[in-house]
Amino acid sequence: MKIVLDSNVLIAAFASHGLCSSIFELCVDRYAIVLSYFIFSEISDVLLQKFKIPNHMISSIIEYLENSSLVLDYAPLQESICRDKTDDEILALARGSGADYIITGDKDLLVLKEFEHTKIVKPRAFWELAKQENREK
Repeated sequence: MKIVLDSNVLIAAFASHGLCSSIFELCVDRYAIVLSYFIFSEISDVLLQKFKIPNHMISSIIEYLENSSLVLDYAPLQESICRDKTDDEILALARGSGADYIITGDKDLLVLKEFEHTKIVKPRAFWELAKQENREK
């Protein structure tokens, strides 16, 4: 299964030890995480500006993400779908990779619920789906 982790989920995963951190670990262990350089840029900017994390630590985080995910290029969407045009980058990545899920806390993406064949879910909803999948095995 291919999973796009939105930057807000990844930032939460590295900024605190909570649900997003657990989801990231689960995805590294069981699924193919799909990311892009656009997502890396968003993560870097927020970790530096909002959390004041030093550049060398941000570089280590990005390097870890590069090594534990599929980093793909993708074609941009022809038409804007989201109110926030930067969210179209996430949708384009999902389309280009054939992702099964986008995990996000972004309301502009969540309102869509699905994009083509990719389900868009909150971290808690994905956690529950993964638990259910594990019970069925």
